[in-house]
This record gives sequence, structure tokens and C-alpha cells, in this order.
Amino acid sequence: MQVITKITRQKNRDRYNIYVNEKFAFSVDESILIKFGLTKGKILDSFEIDEIAYEDEISKAFNKALNYLSYQMRSEYEIKKKLLDAGFGESVALEAIQKLKRLGFLNDETYSKALLETKKRTAKKGPMAIKQDLLKKGIDQNILEKTLETYTFEEQLRLARQLAEKTVKMNPKKTPAQIKQKIRDLLLRKGYSFEITNEILDQIDLERDDDEWHDLISVQGEKVWNKYAGKYKDKQLELKVKQALYQKGFPLEIIERFIDEKRENE
Repeated sequence: MQVITKITRQKNRDRYNIYVNEKFAFSVDESILIKFGLTKGKILDSFEIDEIAYEDEISKAFNKALNYLSYQMRSEYEIKKKLLDAGFGESVALEAIQKLKRLGFLNDETYSKALLETKKRTAKKGPMAIKQDLLKKGIDQNILEKTLETYTFEEQLRLARQLAEKTVKMNPKKTPAQIKQKIRDLLLRKGYSFEITNEILDQIDLERDDDEWHDLISVQGEKVWNKYAGKYKDKQLELKVKQALYQKGFPLEIIERFIDEKRENE
């Protein structure tokens, strides 16, 4: 016969040590103590002890997950991985997760919406990039698609335009073609579609007047000229410079004017 002969509280914790037949048998969380009515003099059989141990593991897993959630929102996948990595069995982890869901501490739909808003606000990410973020968090496909449906075309255009305008401001010494390539690369990398990217490129104003073209080619043209001057001479040098500057987006008349000025200054 196994009889509880003593119950003591652990220091600074809501856990209790249970003594059976005058010997320490196991410890439990306060909630388990109450649930099973563990009191001095209670008789336990082996089945009850096993059940108590299992419930206490769930309680430990629940508390660990709750602590993990206290720092920031998490997905079910993240919580399960955390508990498994901590050494809890899969059945215990799943039971703890179900308890978290019942109490409203864990909800993948709410988490997905919050992640979507965060990625839009902090990184101005497009839907394809956010989709990858959600997949990494183990979000169910149906929840994922439902969440991304709330990301409207108009909102994508607004955020993509902000990225494009910032790129223009950061590259005052680049040609329109170079800036467009930077915008295209950035928007695609951020997860925007070709449709959104092309729409933004059509909207953005990158016109340059003659003075601006002159300033641009004075900087980039000199670099290209110096790069090839040690390798080529005369017409071959001019051809190489012309090809390089044309690829950078300079108009032919601007390039030819630059080359004429170089000839005059030699």
C-alpha cells in the first residue's frame, strides 16, 4: 500500500514534494496537487502515480511554453519545436499546446495576421516574401492564404512605391537605367510581383535634364575612361568607353559629347 505521509512546499516555487511511505516519491505543480486532491493520508496505486506524473509533465511543458510566449507571439510549430528540444515527449507537447489554444494563448490565425502587419510595417515586404516567413513558422496553407488575401494590391503599390522613392533618393549619381535596375532588384527581392514592380517603374519619374546628365557622366565617364585608358588607344578606347556608358543607360548624344570633350582636352 502506498500512502502519502508528508507534503512539503519547495522554496520559491509553486511545486510540492510528495512523500510516500516516509520516502520522497515525486514532486508536482500546485495545479496537479489540487486536481488530484493530494493530501496526507491519501492512498495511491501505481496507475494513479503514473497518471499524476504524466499530468505534471504537461503542466511543466505548459509553463515552459507560457514563459516562451511571454517574450513575443509564437506559432504552434515554434512552441512544439521548443518543447521537443527541451526534452518533452510529443504527446506531452501536444497536450500542452491544446491547453494553450483553449486558453487563448496560442492562435496561428492571430499570429499570422500580426506577423503580416509587422513585416509590412518594419520591412515593407511584399506578399511572396511574407509567405516564405509564414511557411518557416509552420503556418497551415489555408491560414497562410487567408492571411495574404488581406494584403491588398493598393497597399502593395503604396509600400513598393515608398521603397522605390527611397532608392531614387539614395542614388542621385546613377542613371535612370541604373536606378530602375536597383528598384527592380529590390522589389523582387522584397517579394513583390512583376506586375507590381513594372507598375512602379512606369510611375516613377526619373527624367534628367542636360545639366544633370553632364554631372552624371562627368563622374561615371571619368571612371570608365580611366579603366580602359591603360588597355586601349584611340578609336578602340572610344568604342569601349561608348559601349560601357551605353550599358549604364547614358544616351548616345551625351556619350559622344563626353568623348568629344575628352578629345579636346588631350
